[in-house]
Amino acid sequence: MHVPDGFLDAPTSAATAAVAAGGVALALRGARRELDERTAPLAGLTAAFVFAVQMVNFPVGAGTSGHLMGGLLAAVLVGPWTAVLCLTVVLGVQALLFADGGLTALGTNVTLLGLVAVAVGWGVFRLLARLLPTTRGGVLTAAGVGAFLSVPVAALVFVGLFAVGGVADVPVGTVAAAMGGVHVLIGLGEAAITVAVVGAVLAVRPDLVHGARALRRATLLAERPASVPAGAR
Repeated sequence: MHVPDGFLDAPTSAATAAVAAGGVALALRGARRELDERTAPLAGLTAAFVFAVQMVNFPVGAGTSGHLMGGLLAAVLVGPWTAVLCLTVVLGVQALLFADGGLTALGTNVTLLGLVAVAVGWGVFRLLARLLPTTRGGVLTAAGVGAFLSVPVAALVFVGLFAVGGVADVPVGTVAAAMGGVHVLIGLGEAAITVAVVGAVLAVRPDLVHGARALRRATLLAERPASVPAGAR
């Protein structure tokens, strides 16, 4: 999903860079409400984990491989604003030190993986979390569906950018078919990894999972002893 240099023309790359800069600026403000002395270390661990797992590719068929994008995973663990910052740091390090995604395409990659994927995944997660039972299974189901949908939507947004400013001599329909089909399969891997990681953290430290706050409140209410009736001796 990392866009290399030269796939989009200069005006389109500049426009996505402006969008990315604006999104990161908003995320810096929003993350102040999500981070405290308990959750800040988890944000660092989340960024490191996403960086490491993005280096691991899994096959999706026809000689194509995919890797974790991590937008919804980070959002569920540390909150959507902080997730944008985590993905931005990861993408910046990858572009600067590993040439994974081009420097001129960094704004495009931040827009796609850091803004679109997080926004779509978190929106779907929040909607399903309200509709599904407030249980561990409900949280994991919402996380899996949100993670899955975030991948092909981000891919289709790239297709839209390519239609506007693509420089390669490839029909847009061909790009859309290739990106859509492959990233549906990658989305399945994204969902599986997200559910596995969120489930593992919920098992040991549910109090640190940003997306499970409603579950924690429900658990506390269920564990609270019944009040003693007035006048009882």
